Amino acid sequence: MTIRAAGTRSRLDPEPVARRDVLGLASLLSAAAALLLSAFGMLRLPKPGVLASAGKKYRVSLPEALPAGEPYTPPGRAVALFRDAQGVWAVSLVCTHLGCIVRPSAQGFECPCHGSRFGPDGSVIKGPAPKALPWLKVTASGGGFLVDEGATVAPGTRVSS
Repeated sequence: MTIRAAGTRSRLDPEPVARRDVLGLASLLSAAAALLLSAFGMLRLPKPGVLASAGKKYRVSLPEALPAGEPYTPPGRAVALFRDAQGVWAVSLVCTHLGCIVRPSAQGFECPCHGSRFGPDGSVIKGPAPKALPWLKVTASGGGFLVDEGATVAPGTRVSS
């Protein structure tokens, strides 16, 4: 065993790494990581991040056998259409409390989330819903009806069938 003087190094000792070299290597690694992550992000660009939603205006044909005052819900829509002797009208099925989709019930409509109840005309029977269900614009169109979910009308507004 040999004793060395302080400050002398053996040829087997690793070379000391300068702080400047460590910082340079860290910056190169972080730049490479940023480029790699951005490349993965660019690969996602051709695929849309938001799915297309159904249009706000659509054509509906009511069944001939629909009894007066019974709701008809077109497939894939949150709207109930009604027919009676005075005409046709549409009520939105989106609860005015927190936006849940209400279901038809014997008394009108019922919210499955928080228990709000609405009459057949959309009026609030039991809260916590703060407002009635909105009536939507309906126009007669070539043997069917055109429903516009983006336009509300005053309750009681009907279009002749």
